[in-house]
Amino acid sequence: MTDFEVKKGVYPTMITPYKDGKIDFDGVRALVRFYWESGCDGIFAACQSSEIMFLTLDERVSLVREVVAEAKKLAANDTSRPPLMIVASGHVSDSLDDQAEELCRVAAEGPDAIIMISNRLDIANTTDEAWIADAEKLLTRLPEDIPLGIYECPKPYKRLLTDAMLKWCISTERFYFIKDTCCDADLIAHRLDVCRGSRLEIFNANAQTLLPTLKSGCAGYCGVMANFHPELYVSLWNKDFESREASLLQDYLGLAATAESLTYPCCAKDFLNRHRGIAMETFARSADEKNYTPYQRGCIDQFAELSAYMTEIFK
Repeated sequence: MTDFEVKKGVYPTMITPYKDGKIDFDGVRALVRFYWESGCDGIFAACQSSEIMFLTLDERVSLVREVVAEAKKLAANDTSRPPLMIVASGHVSDSLDDQAEELCRVAAEGPDAIIMISNRLDIANTTDEAWIADAEKLLTRLPEDIPLGIYECPKPYKRLLTDAMLKWCISTERFYFIKDTCCDADLIAHRLDVCRGSRLEIFNANAQTLLPTLKSGCAGYCGVMANFHPELYVSLWNKDFESREASLLQDYLGLAATAESLTYPCCAKDFLNRHRGIAMETFARSADEKNYTPYQRGCIDQFAELSAYMTEIFK
């Protein structure tokens, strides 16, 4: 894996479209095309936004399979740019044996990297040493040739990485990708210092702290809001981070990210369906769409109009 390099930039945390309660694979493929056409650099599939805690193992595996296949098809049809880098998780069980099966089945579908969820190791949340011991056990069960990452998934609880965990990840020389959810620009700057000189790259999931962390050396954005207006995150990534334009765009993205509070992922599905032309139901397994009220729908309409205007300004 010494020649593997994480592609930096914008990675949406992919949502799962449904039709009549089942995964809508036409919708999945349309989403992959949307991310590609928006200029994204990769996709984080089978993550919390994908509702992995509410999908069967077969569904998680088939979801990753379709994402990988569609990404390959898009890359084959347009060789003017690098392919989307697909990273995927999908382990939700408590036992390490079950987690190993889940991750190995996802790995067999061909993503570029497998992402381990931090709260699935030492699930009682005791010590760094217990977490590292579990991680070491799990590593022995995974394919040796596949790059790995860590995701600080907020559910069922958020297990933030300590310096000891980061240093262990670096020492294994198998980890390349951190999806950081600490929402603290100063802590991310410290983590970047810890990782400096290693192959481990940090992606910020938090819109409000994004620009300061990009200035500090973050490898990009990997978060919820790239399901709404990924073009604006791509635009920020490609700007001079010290420019007035970047500062203004960050101001908007930070405020716009409050839309996540409007019964996500239902609000994202409604937005994509009505405002981005990607047919999908508002239904979600992880949230009750009845809570997505006419008031929230109206807020999304306002968000959509302003987002389109800002995209014209900052494209």
